[in-house]
Amino acid sequence: MKSRTRSVTALVAGTAAVVLVPALMFAGGVDTTVIPGLPDAGPVTPWALPVVTTLSDLLAVLLAGVLVTAAFLLPGDGPSVSAHGWQLLRRATWLAAAWLLVVVARILFSVSDVLGVPVPELGVQPVAGFALSISQGQALMWQAGLILLVVVLSRAGLSRGLAAVTTILALVAIVPPVFTGHAAGAGDHQLAVSSLVLHVLAATLWIGGLGGLLLVRRARAFPEAVARYSRLALACLIVTAVSGAANAAVRLGAWSELFGSRYGLLVLAKVLALGLVGLIGALHRARTLPALRTGRPRAFLRLAVGELVVLGAAIGLAVALSRSPAPQSEVADLDPLTELLGFPAPLPPTGLRMLGDPLPDMFILSLTVAGIAAYLIGVVRLRKAGHHWPLARTASWTGGLLLLAAITCLGVARYAYVLFSVHMIQHMVLSMVVPILLVGGAPVTLALRALRRPADPRVRGPREWLLIVLHSRAARLFTHPLVALGIYVASLYGLYFSDLLGILMRYHLGHLAMIAHFVIAGYLLFWVLIGTDPGRRRIHPALLVMVHFLAMVAHAFFGFVLLQSATIIGLDWYAAVHPAWAQPLLDDQRLGAGLAWAFGELPAAAILLVLVRQWIRSDEREQARTDRASDRAVAAGEDDELARYNAYLGSLPE
Repeated sequence: MKSRTRSVTALVAGTAAVVLVPALMFAGGVDTTVIPGLPDAGPVTPWALPVVTTLSDLLAVLLAGVLVTAAFLLPGDGPSVSAHGWQLLRRATWLAAAWLLVVVARILFSVSDVLGVPVPELGVQPVAGFALSISQGQALMWQAGLILLVVVLSRAGLSRGLAAVTTILALVAIVPPVFTGHAAGAGDHQLAVSSLVLHVLAATLWIGGLGGLLLVRRARAFPEAVARYSRLALACLIVTAVSGAANAAVRLGAWSELFGSRYGLLVLAKVLALGLVGLIGALHRARTLPALRTGRPRAFLRLAVGELVVLGAAIGLAVALSRSPAPQSEVADLDPLTELLGFPAPLPPTGLRMLGDPLPDMFILSLTVAGIAAYLIGVVRLRKAGHHWPLARTASWTGGLLLLAAITCLGVARYAYVLFSVHMIQHMVLSMVVPILLVGGAPVTLALRALRRPADPRVRGPREWLLIVLHSRAARLFTHPLVALGIYVASLYGLYFSDLLGILMRYHLGHLAMIAHFVIAGYLLFWVLIGTDPGRRRIHPALLVMVHFLAMVAHAFFGFVLLQSATIIGLDWYAAVHPAWAQPLLDDQRLGAGLAWAFGELPAAAILLVLVRQWIRSDEREQARTDRASDRAVAAGEDDELARYNAYLGSLPE
């Protein structure tokens, strides 16, 4: 397997390098002109930096593919990975170690490029300053730390669960530099960055999965693994195409630039490569999958090698695009406020502007579309099998995701960046209304009923992984009522009574993390309180009413304290983006506090009614159980528990 690893790496790297060099020269991605009087990094750095970046991307792709194949595509040996999976984990260690060294080299060449100093002349202080103080360097340091963790975990054990966690960490390690690259400096950088992250992750799974399969093509379970990869590749193709189109639209600015600029011509070349790979994928599904089932693996091998060659060329084009000037990527053309926000300062709010003038985010839009589509597919599958699924649950789930998309992608999202009061409305909707609707959809119940079990019992499909998560210790911990309540309350007090809000608002990743925390914290609490999915703790409704009452008190007290506070929260951020037409910061903050105080009343009352109803039904069920036990005891001529208890009371002295 070691020789096959080297062969696959050399194949993709060689193709990427062959395409990278002429693409950089064509689009002006490398400038070796020496201007007298200005610092010069020397002749090596301008070429070494894109080459090192390409090598970093290739190692990341192969590492992710090796881990995905070991954890998800191949059958396991009970709780452990298979023998081939074990070999892949060993290869993953060396790939991760090589990636870590390349990232260190990338840091050095990046410092050389920024400061205009050749690498041999760099000192420790400028390198440390870049790595710890500059956003690009910080991202690379985060990436290096995550890669080091992957190195350790890939050798820590053989369980499939650990392999899955290692895979997720390897995918996360790819992301940090994307948030500080070219896309982060473009206008409308919310869409540019989120679309690029999705593009990179989908392409990584696509290319890496294919490379991982080629390493185990002699395994007995290879045909079934290829069939599972085919479904993954189709999804990755769709995500790659859509996210790539969105990112290109932002970077080009106008479709005329697609043919009118060198950057646009490189985009066209990448589109052609994507179309060719899609055609090869269709041939895989039409011809090679049946051939594999009949014991003819060479047909797959020929097409897979051709597909890797094209995908390697696409990687080379992608790196060249990241180093080349785009028509809409010049930060110097943006005013400081647009540079900070990622969009021009909004006009005074009106109902039309709050609902119109969208600020789309590919993460949230993709989650919305995928969540609704997956849910509806599950409902259709159940109904085809003759099972009923309540329409109210479907409406609740769909409404929750549509509301999530609306509150984060319509015009209200623009005003949430510049007005604390609108941000607070967004927070309340995301942490209360959206989670209640999502919990009402009972998605876990639908998934467990609609997902099919794999034909091979040694394979873990989505249903099996879902059950493992539901029964894990982490799930038991986070779904404890007091823990869920603590997380929910911490999202209020920890965010607003510290400096965290201003920090998170400055970064797109921080803003996304904040949105995700609002929704997840609210979902955990309301899933514990009113959820109907399996996996919840059996807790008497009276105790749940107490937990809900504590949440209401914490929420009301938060609003009251915020209303009385004279300290402006997130002052650095809101002072920098405060519109001239808006009311003073403190007045806007108090408006937001009042909205937070009043907003929770209706959702809280609705949840309380549901809990009281559950309490009544619980008492009715208990009474019915007692009556049935009494009837059985009378029929058998025995005393039931109630009769014995009454007799005991009668025997007590007065």
